[in-house]
Amino acid sequence: MMREETYPSVLDNVYRAAERLRNIVVRTPLAVNNNLSTIYNAKISFKREDLQRVRSYKIRGAYNKMAVMSPESLAKGVVCASAGNHAQGVAFACSTMKVKGTIFMPLPTPGQKLEQVKMFGGSAIDIVLYGDTFDEAKDAAVKFCDENGGIFIHPFDDQNIIDGQATAALEILEQSEEPVDYLFVPIGGGGLAAGVCTVFSELSPHTKIIGVEPSAAASMKKALENGKPVLLEKISRFVDGAAVQKVGNLNFELCKNVLYDMALVDEGMVCETILSLYNKDAIVVEPAGALSVAALEKYKDQIKGKNVVCIISGSNNDITRMEEIKEKALLYAGLKHYFLVRFAQRPGALKTFVMNVLGPNDDITFFEYTQKNSKEKGIAVLGIGLRNSEDFTPLLNNMKKYDFFVNYLNNDPSLMNLLI
Repeated sequence: MMREETYPSVLDNVYRAAERLRNIVVRTPLAVNNNLSTIYNAKISFKREDLQRVRSYKIRGAYNKMAVMSPESLAKGVVCASAGNHAQGVAFACSTMKVKGTIFMPLPTPGQKLEQVKMFGGSAIDIVLYGDTFDEAKDAAVKFCDENGGIFIHPFDDQNIIDGQATAALEILEQSEEPVDYLFVPIGGGGLAAGVCTVFSELSPHTKIIGVEPSAAASMKKALENGKPVLLEKISRFVDGAAVQKVGNLNFELCKNVLYDMALVDEGMVCETILSLYNKDAIVVEPAGALSVAALEKYKDQIKGKNVVCIISGSNNDITRMEEIKEKALLYAGLKHYFLVRFAQRPGALKTFVMNVLGPNDDITFFEYTQKNSKEKGIAVLGIGLRNSEDFTPLLNNMKKYDFFVNYLNNDPSLMNLLI
């Protein structure tokens, strides 16, 4: 670590945060991923923030923020809002520093994250479940502070939080044996990205920083298009660690002139990446933790021969979500399809379908049919699994040829939500 008097002024607080966190956070590895390096003909390394003590980088900012607060402020108690990872960082800090904390979390928060918050915080914290989104939980937390005098610990729009997250960027530069050409960073509210941009703009300005968001919660992308943070009216909560309706004002200011590009990733691609990392590398990531890796395919031509770093932001994934993750991955890959089909109400109708419509490698994975005596034909909901996505067209043509086809459901989100 550099001596304090030689710190570049813009990085003073980041270096001090690193000293402050020296015995608190894990210096996570920067590890080359041989599989992806071969696929993309590049040096692909993972910054493994999923190996932090709370399984995400959020401990860096949360602890740094509380460590610089006065004893008088801490005595009032701290309050935060989080979909999970920031809550764990605050809970850990509360327990370690003997500070009372109240943590607001959205009602749909995965059970695994809820249990982790309880474990890290113990008796030092109270958990309040409120609202459907992070933003609704945040509004309730701010109101609680106004009414009860607590100090709100913002998950991203706070300079001390950003300084803490920025220490991960310092580690990347210290650990990399050669200049970093591309850095892929996941973005929710923008705390990590702001920290990365702060450090790299000063110490590695040639690095192309790619911000990665879920396509259904692209708040930074929208902010850059509008020249200021804007509130997204509707977002998907699936990538819960990055499901934020509006990026922070400070975060936007620090990122807007430094980010080289923004990549939006579909939820299906996120799910494919989660499964691939688990099956090929035994790495467990949450949806937000897969964002940086999921974006690589979009840049496969640009990153050839380059030194590339992906920040794996967290691994707090609930095992009960794996069936949904697998289903979304299959749908995205074109290997799972749902239909409404009509069956004649006579013996052998299903046999006719199997023999004449299905291809040799097609498999019925879902079947729901109710026979109605008053009708000659009944409607069934059918799920078909394919070995190859190219088998879809022959399947659809056969359904129509033999008068089974009624409707295709994959493109109807309202119907799909009932099925998966």
